[in-house]
Amino acid sequence: MTRYGAVVACAGALVAFASPHPAHAQSADLVLCDRLAADPADPDKPADVKGATEIIASDVPTAIRFCKIASAGPRRALYQLGRAYAANRQMPDAIAAWRKAADKGSSAAMAELGVMYANGTGVARDDAQARKLLERAAEAGNPRAVANLAALSSNTGAQTDPVKARAQLSKAAETNVEAQYQLGLMIAEGEGGPKGRCFCAGLVREGGGAGACRRARADGRVRPSRARRTEGCERCQSLLREGRAARQ
Repeated sequence: MTRYGAVVACAGALVAFASPHPAHAQSADLVLCDRLAADPADPDKPADVKGATEIIASDVPTAIRFCKIASAGPRRALYQLGRAYAANRQMPDAIAAWRKAADKGSSAAMAELGVMYANGTGVARDDAQARKLLERAAEAGNPRAVANLAALSSNTGAQTDPVKARAQLSKAAETNVEAQYQLGLMIAEGEGGPKGRCFCAGLVREGGGAGACRRARADGRVRPSRARRTEGCERCQSLLREGRAARQ
């Protein structure tokens, strides 16, 4: 028996014992697909699956093999198949898989395609198509889509509902650093809600974190007046110091 054959057999056995009800059992192919290619930020990812920010190069062929079989099932497998193809630089195949996943309602696939259209990566740049996809994914609560929709609106000057955008960013900021940053920009300008006394004060108050503060500092946006240094600003400066120390 080959190495992969042994893994599949074990995975299948684990699934069978873990779920006595056949209707709830997952295929061994899906188990392997999840293990190798799941996106940690995908809302469809099961809670007990860790996921991988990047698919390990040596795992790519195996991920493609098992995700291709599993893609006949849940939409996340199609999205993960797209990730595996992208890791293998098979972009036409990746885009095709993500489109199918998006058609099935995968907000992660919508966000991926939306970013591609916004940047003109692998497809012709199309801001209208990018917005359409990101809006659908944002409505589904995808944090990455919310953050990129805000960035797209800022870059293109498109009209949006600032109150709705700020509410979406406040939620997305719980898990997404880019959303924290975009939320901070809205707070700094007083868009969609109260204006913060300084960028980081408002950012920390509404859920922002160290990552957004570090980026704001790099962009030169953290310039609190010494006469108006609020507790939030001091906290942000502390986060900046901690972040710099962690990187050294």
